[in-house]
Amino acid sequence: MAAAFSIGVKTTIRQAIAVFLISAAYLLLSIFLVGYKVDQLVLIGIFNGLFYLSAITRKFVLGFSIFIVYWIIFDYMKAFPNYNYNPVHIADLYNLEKHFFGINFNGKLLTPNEYWRVNGSTFLDIMGGIFYLCWIPVPLAFAAYLFFTNKKQFLYFSLTFVLVNFLGFVVYYLFPAAPPWYVEYHGFNFIASTHGNTAGLVKFDNYFHAGIFKSIYSKGSNVFAAMPSLHSSYPVIVLYYGLKNRLGLINIFFAIVTLGIWFTAVYASHHYILDVFAGIICAAAGIALFTLLAKRVQFIGTFLDKYQNVIR
Repeated sequence: MAAAFSIGVKTTIRQAIAVFLISAAYLLLSIFLVGYKVDQLVLIGIFNGLFYLSAITRKFVLGFSIFIVYWIIFDYMKAFPNYNYNPVHIADLYNLEKHFFGINFNGKLLTPNEYWRVNGSTFLDIMGGIFYLCWIPVPLAFAAYLFFTNKKQFLYFSLTFVLVNFLGFVVYYLFPAAPPWYVEYHGFNFIASTHGNTAGLVKFDNYFHAGIFKSIYSKGSNVFAAMPSLHSSYPVIVLYYGLKNRLGLINIFFAIVTLGIWFTAVYASHHYILDVFAGIICAAAGIALFTLLAKRVQFIGTFLDKYQNVIR
């Protein structure tokens, strides 16, 4: 009988076939859309390994499949560059930033990015790099904490996180925007083949003789996806659910990381202040929308209950 078939933990033939087909489909589709990368095999290996290792790891990877879906969609955006659908905003965004937040320095009006480029310090370079390295580990660590302590809050946090990203992706395609470093290196001319750049974070890499940020930004999905700053959105979601779950002193840490990421986004010339504000608004909108949908739309509540049972 199918139910008697076991690999590591109790696994039916149907489940094993489903996992194999999903893994193969993901690999083939990825090769077709964005080309083969070792990362794809690593992701498949991690998912399959955790799925078959034990009952706990299976529930864990099924719960975190929400984040895996987000990562895959983000990666696939490379196949559909947003600049193919709408014009990229470069000069207008730069001038708008200077209009609202311009800083007079040595007789010139500078954007905050330009000001910090000439008024930075080694201390800020190091602290900024540390804060920016938190933008994914902190949300994932918080999600893992919720997974083991409160499954319902884990699902709410995870789905809110993905919804905020989807809202951001929509804006990326409606309003393609160049980051501040693009103006520094390329001016106001649109160059479709532009690669990602570490910008001000290169100082962190150079100080520690490491290529941490270089490796991260070489894999970016789209240079012209600066607004909203989803880097600025993520800590807002973490802080909101931290406060909601009354985590006490940990929320002070979350608040510090939030402010640090917002500052570094501008300090390192990866985002304008306008991008950061857009990221905050995107996070607030996603949180409010998910809360509304979870309360008002019946099938979402049913889905949450069923998914919670799967990972419990």
